[in-house]
Amino acid sequence: MSETGTGTGAEALPQTEALPQTEALPQAEALPQAGALPQAEEALPPSEALAHAEPAPPLLPAPGQPPGSGPGGLGTTAVGPAPDPADGGEAPGLGSFLARAAAATAVLTVLGAALGLVRDQAIARYFGASDASDAFLIAWTVPEMAATLLIEDGMALLLVPAFSLALTRRAADQATTEPGTGESGDGKAEPTGEPGPDPVRELVAVTLPRLCLLLTAGAALLMVGAPWVVGVLAPGLADPGLAVDCTRLTAVTVLTFGITGYFSAALRAHRSFLPPAGVYVAYNIGIIGMTLALHAVWGVRAAAAGVAVGSLLMILTQLPSFLKLLPLARPRLRRPVRLGRRAVRTAPLLGMTVLAPIVVFVVSRQSQVLVERFLASTLPAGAISHLNYAQKVAQMPMVLSLMICTVTFPVVARAMADGQREKARRRVERDLALAGMVVLLGTAVVLGYAPQIIEVLFQRGAFDVSDTEATAQVMRVYAAGLLGHCLVGALSRPFFSSTRPTWFPAFAMGTGLLVTMGAGYALTYRFGVDGIATANALGISTTALLLLMGLGTRVVPIRARAVTVSLGRLTGAALVAGAAGWAAAPMVPEAVLSLAAGCVLVPAVFFLTGLALRSPEVVSLLALIRRRFTDGR
Repeated sequence: MSETGTGTGAEALPQTEALPQTEALPQAEALPQAGALPQAEEALPPSEALAHAEPAPPLLPAPGQPPGSGPGGLGTTAVGPAPDPADGGEAPGLGSFLARAAAATAVLTVLGAALGLVRDQAIARYFGASDASDAFLIAWTVPEMAATLLIEDGMALLLVPAFSLALTRRAADQATTEPGTGESGDGKAEPTGEPGPDPVRELVAVTLPRLCLLLTAGAALLMVGAPWVVGVLAPGLADPGLAVDCTRLTAVTVLTFGITGYFSAALRAHRSFLPPAGVYVAYNIGIIGMTLALHAVWGVRAAAAGVAVGSLLMILTQLPSFLKLLPLARPRLRRPVRLGRRAVRTAPLLGMTVLAPIVVFVVSRQSQVLVERFLASTLPAGAISHLNYAQKVAQMPMVLSLMICTVTFPVVARAMADGQREKARRRVERDLALAGMVVLLGTAVVLGYAPQIIEVLFQRGAFDVSDTEATAQVMRVYAAGLLGHCLVGALSRPFFSSTRPTWFPAFAMGTGLLVTMGAGYALTYRFGVDGIATANALGISTTALLLLMGLGTRVVPIRARAVTVSLGRLTGAALVAGAAGWAAAPMVPEAVLSLAAGCVLVPAVFFLTGLALRSPEVVSLLALIRRRFTDGR
């Protein structure tokens, strides 16, 4: 469970500017855009043509052009974004800003993931794959579900578009209202000496207090009902009392994760990515510290207490930036009676008609994990732990790939709020190509070197060789569904960027959940944890396919066929690279050296195979690297 720009970038960027769609890709992504996704070339206005007399290349070429050609490339070096061009073209500075945002997000994502591994190593070292670790992992379901609903997906899908719309209205108000004038109730301008109400501050004032009350009640209810929750999640658990104690400790995350997710959505909409990207660093530090300090006294309950402490640190990590960008004190209004009317106008995305589809989608997605643990509770002790360790490590490539979509989601949401559907389409198609390349390269490494990865990370203390073998086997099966997980995360964001509520993602996720449940019941008895992992891969891949087919006809008109062909070529390259790593891994007995060699071998085979298959992403990336070395750009 992990997710992770520059924090100072948001302060340097005027909040009143509209966030334009960009065709430039961040340098920090270091990944190409799919040349297989052609689009019409847009002519630059004369002013931009002069400003970009010698533009650097974009990661994705325009149709009929070689990789690295086209306007609005990576050479953009503007420190801050420019206002939207009058013709709706891209702002020159946005590509450079997204590059910095992606770079900082990438660093903190890797750091948070590394600390997550240290956390899992500490738990594996002290508790191994045992009844105690299984009890903790049942309680871990609470923060895992809360993180998905309140930080990573649900709150972001709901609030980033809401804050983006509020920022758009703020910019429109400032553009249409001259200094010294105000807007009367009938829409006519009238003189006034004070500014009108700020839409962003109104949104915070209306939503944050109510959210805190609701989440506090939810956390209290979960603490009281912990025995019933444990009984539903794991009816076959050997020691339910320990799991109940851990669940009550982790229940506080319902409140703390909700506040964290609210802060993250607000800051990202304001283009401040550093504090949200750092929350999992603080979170894992809290868990590790409590586990190391108190495991001898409290046992596995120390890790559960660390979850509560770490979640409080997540709030403190973002609080200063949130208060700076979004002061809670509202400005003094000339006519306070307008606040309620304006607040409703500013937050149309927060009604139940929009909230319900998001909640159902997120809960259905996280229910995949609930199904797995329910089925695994009927297997021998340690099965839940094997699934957990395998899933956490296998999903690291997916987490890294989705950092691209995390940074660009406010761009898509702002484009949709401004009615710029074509810009949103280009951005979504590029995100799918970039994220697909990252996750499939990681999939190839997991397929080839799963035993070495688990041995290096976990094989010590109570975690023995048999645990390594079982976990590695499950991790290879999980790898089959990594592209599906990545696509679900990337495709769900555009669905919820529109002001119109849509139930299609919930339908797609529910269909995938039914596939997971059916396949899980059919395969678990015969194949154990491997059958559970296979069911997960089948279910999430079904959801990804439905979302890919449905996005173009409902929200953003992406070219699903072109995207599918592009991802198919990358999948072929990943299969060849993974097979090469699987064959070569046993040739080096030492796990660390074998894994180090694999980190060179697998990417080399992946890119060579991509060239042979004429994958546009691979061709464009290598052309970009060659140009950087030859031209020094």
